[in-house]
Amino acid sequence: MIERTGSQRQGGARRTATSRRGALRCACALAATLIAPAARTADMENPQFVASDSRSEHGGLPDGVQPWWPSRYGADDQIGTLNEITPAVTAAAAQLVKRGITVDLGRILDDRTPKFPGRYWHQTVDASAPYTNLRRADADGDGWGRNRINWITEIQAGTFQAGTQLDSIGHIQTGDRFYNGWRARDVVEAYGLNRFGMETVPPIVTRGVLIDVAASRGVARLDPGYVITVADFEAALAAQGVQVRAGDAVLLHTGWGGLWNVDDAAFLAGEPGPGMDLIEWLYARRIAVLGADTWSIGPVPGEDPERPFLVPQTMYVNYGLFGLENVATEEIAARKVYEFLFVLTHARTRGSTAAVISPAAVY
Repeated sequence: MIERTGSQRQGGARRTATSRRGALRCACALAATLIAPAARTADMENPQFVASDSRSEHGGLPDGVQPWWPSRYGADDQIGTLNEITPAVTAAAAQLVKRGITVDLGRILDDRTPKFPGRYWHQTVDASAPYTNLRRADADGDGWGRNRINWITEIQAGTFQAGTQLDSIGHIQTGDRFYNGWRARDVVEAYGLNRFGMETVPPIVTRGVLIDVAASRGVARLDPGYVITVADFEAALAAQGVQVRAGDAVLLHTGWGGLWNVDDAAFLAGEPGPGMDLIEWLYARRIAVLGADTWSIGPVPGEDPERPFLVPQTMYVNYGLFGLENVATEEIAARKVYEFLFVLTHARTRGSTAAVISPAAVY
């Protein structure tokens, strides 16, 4: 046996410690490599900022406005009045389908679509594949493979608040306050909203009720700024022989949609819509969704010139009542079909405050 000197023993110990530290660094690097994809995924869904919850603060509200949270569906609720669509409600709505006829309630979306100022929509064709496919090693004549396959796609840019749309209840705020009292600093991320995004909104399958206020009033189209009252609504219900129930999707036909792509300037210059009294009346009856053939919900000019768009603001922020805009109600109104199975699905884009939709009435 060879006896080591003290310096040799110390040197060996240093080399051993160095080796251990190197092994540890390698192990850590390997672990980081293995968990990195999961970490990146987590970062996308929950950016690594300190969680913020400002609901206990009650400042920053307009004069005379009291805190409206928590909602009647709970302090952490994200789907508001859609809670009213229970399995029993959906099952009952399915019984309304007698003839199997489907009416499309969505409008065609293109560059000509009338849009609220600041909104944008544009589509450009991407026809590169028929050319790049020719450079594939197994190209055959005018396409890829012996079957000569090609394809065309398109690039879309714009805001989801265009055309027929479903707003999330995170679309509108009062100051920096959202539904259930959350503040913007709690909710807004670089990619969108960490609450109330369209990924949180379930498919909507329920009883649909069309209320033809224009016909009840004896006109083809209500005037801009016309306030639809509770009396107007009840008169239309009586004329049509229907009632509103909990979980309903209520659609208002005002005739305003007849201006779509006919006189877009007039269409965007104003609109009729439900007044605040009617919104409160409908919320008390626990409807799930309120839609109209107008570009917003509520009269423009509004009932109070100093409080613009008070109707959708109250619906989304205070009540969590979902809204549909630019619904194509003309055909279903012409057919005098006033109750039906209402079906709406949408793209579940994370953090988005709206979705372009094409709902359907089935009867």
